[in-house]
Amino acid sequence: MYHFEAEQMRNKRTVHLFYLCVILLFGTGLVTLYSASYAFALRFFGDGNYFIIRQLIFGGAGIVLFFIFSKINLEKFRKFIMFFIGLAAFLCILTLIPGIGVERYGASRWIEIASFSYQPSEMVKFVLPLYLSHLLDKKAGNLDNFYSGILPPVLITGLFFGLIYIQNNFSTAVFIVFNAMVIFFLAGMRYRYFLAALAMIMPAAVLLVFTKEHRVRRLVSFIKPEWDPLGAGFQVNASRDAIISGGLWGKGIGEGTRKIASIPEIHSDFIFSAYVEETGFIGIILFFAILTAFAFLGYRAAWKCESLFGRLLAASLTTIIVSQVLLNIAVVSGALPATGIPLPFFSAGGSSLATTLICAGLIANVAGNEDKYATISNTMSNYKSPEDKDGF
Repeated sequence: MYHFEAEQMRNKRTVHLFYLCVILLFGTGLVTLYSASYAFALRFFGDGNYFIIRQLIFGGAGIVLFFIFSKINLEKFRKFIMFFIGLAAFLCILTLIPGIGVERYGASRWIEIASFSYQPSEMVKFVLPLYLSHLLDKKAGNLDNFYSGILPPVLITGLFFGLIYIQNNFSTAVFIVFNAMVIFFLAGMRYRYFLAALAMIMPAAVLLVFTKEHRVRRLVSFIKPEWDPLGAGFQVNASRDAIISGGLWGKGIGEGTRKIASIPEIHSDFIFSAYVEETGFIGIILFFAILTAFAFLGYRAAWKCESLFGRLLAASLTTIIVSQVLLNIAVVSGALPATGIPLPFFSAGGSSLATTLICAGLIANVAGNEDKYATISNTMSNYKSPEDKDGF
C-alpha cells in the first residue's frame, strides 16, 4: 500500500511539473510574440495588438482543450479515433476546394471561417499518432505480417502525406512521415521494413524537392549563402544576424530592433530570432532548460506507462513537439534549409498553438494514468477483432 501511494505521489509530481513546463513555454511564447509582432501588426493592420489578441483567443481555446484531453479516458476515446481520422482527411480535402480553401504564399493549406482561418494539417499532427498508437497496440503480436500488420498504418500515413503534399506543404508532409516512422520503430517494427522504407522514401524525397522552384532556391541558398543574399537567403541571414546581436544578456524584452524591418514575418516561423535578440545567450539556456524538462517528463511518462498504447502515444507526441522545436531552431540559425515549420508555443498561428496544447494534454493524460489503462490495453493487444480481417 505504501509503495502504491508513493508511486501515485510521484505521478502527481510528474504531472504538476509537466503543467509548469507547459505554462512557462506558453507564457514565454505570448510575451515573445507580443514583442515581435507589435511593429508589424501596427504597420500592416493598424493595430499593434492584432496578433496577440488572436493568439490569446486560440490559446484560451487551446487551454480548454488541453484540460479536456488531459482528463478524458483514453481507452473510451479510442472508439472514436477512426472518426477523427476521417474528419482530418475531410478537412484536408476541403483546403483544395475553391471558395473554401484559402491560398497564401502559393500554398492551399487553410480553411477560412469568418475572419479566422484553420490549418487542417495541424490536426493531423495529433490525430495520426493517436491512430498509429491505437492500431499498432492492437496489432502488437502481428507486426511480422506485412499485409495485415504493417500495410494498414503505412497506407493511412501515405494518405495524409499525399493530402498535405498537394497543399504545397512539403515540409509538414515529410515531418508527419518522420514521426510516423518513430512510432513504427517504438512499436517494434522489423529493421528490414525500415530499410525498405528508406530505400523508397529517400529517392522520392529528393525528386520531390526538385519539383518546385522555391525548394531548389532554398536548398541552393543553404549550400551557398552568398548565392542570393537579398532573395532566398535574406531571411535566414537576417535571422542569424539578429541571434548574434543578442550577445550574452540580450537587448531586453521589447528592445529588439531587428524585428521592425530586418526579418520578414518574424512573428511566424522566425520568432526564435526575436526571442534571442532580446534575451541573449542566457535566454537560449533558459529555453532549452525548460524544453529539456518538458522532453524528460514526456518520455518518462512513456517509459513508465504499462500500456503499449500509452507508451507509443506519449513518446510520439513528445517527439512531435520537441523535434518541431529543434527543426525550427535549426532553420532559424541557418543549420538547415528554410522550411515552413512553426515554433511550438511561440509562432503566431492559432492552429499550431491549439494542436500543441492538445498534444501536451494527451501527454499529461498518460503521465497521470500510467497504469490505469494497462489491463484493458494488454487485452486489446492480444485480441483479434473482426476488424483485423481487413487490416484496419
